[in-house]
Amino acid sequence: MDEHTALVDESYVVRHSLQSGDRAEAMTLLTGLVTRLERHVRREEDGIFRALRDSGEFLDEVDALKGEHEHLEKAIASLDPQILDFPAAVSCLLDDLAVHIDREDYGIFPVSVVTLGAAGWTIVDQAHATTPSFLLDPTPPRRS
Repeated sequence: MDEHTALVDESYVVRHSLQSGDRAEAMTLLTGLVTRLERHVRREEDGIFRALRDSGEFLDEVDALKGEHEHLEKAIASLDPQILDFPAAVSCLLDDLAVHIDREDYGIFPVSVVTLGAAGWTIVDQAHATTPSFLLDPTPPRRS
C-alpha cells in the first residue's frame, strides 16, 4: 500500500504540471509514474493476485482488478501530448488510477491479510523478491 501512496503523490505532481500548462514536464513526470506503475502491477499480479487465485478466493474481484490494470495500460498507451484534450485524458487516467487504488486498498488487500495462508504469502514474497519495490530505488530529484 505504500507504493499506492507514492503513486497517488506522483499523480498530484503530474496534475500540477498540467495545470501550469507544461505538457512536456507533465509527460516526463507521467512517464516516470508509468514506469513505477508497471513494476507495481507486475508485483501485484505475480504476488497477491496469483496467491488469491491459487487459494480459490475472491476470483471475481481479482479478475475485475486485473481488467482495470489492462484498462489503465490501454489508456496509457493511447496518450498523446500533442492532442488538444491531453490534459483531460491524463486527468481521467489519474482519476481511474485513484479509484483502482482505493478498490485494492479497501477491498482485496485487507481481506488477503486474513485469508491467505503460508503458501499464499510465500507466493507474495517470491513476487516481491523477483520484482523489488520501486520505493527502494534511489529517489530522483522532485519537480514541482
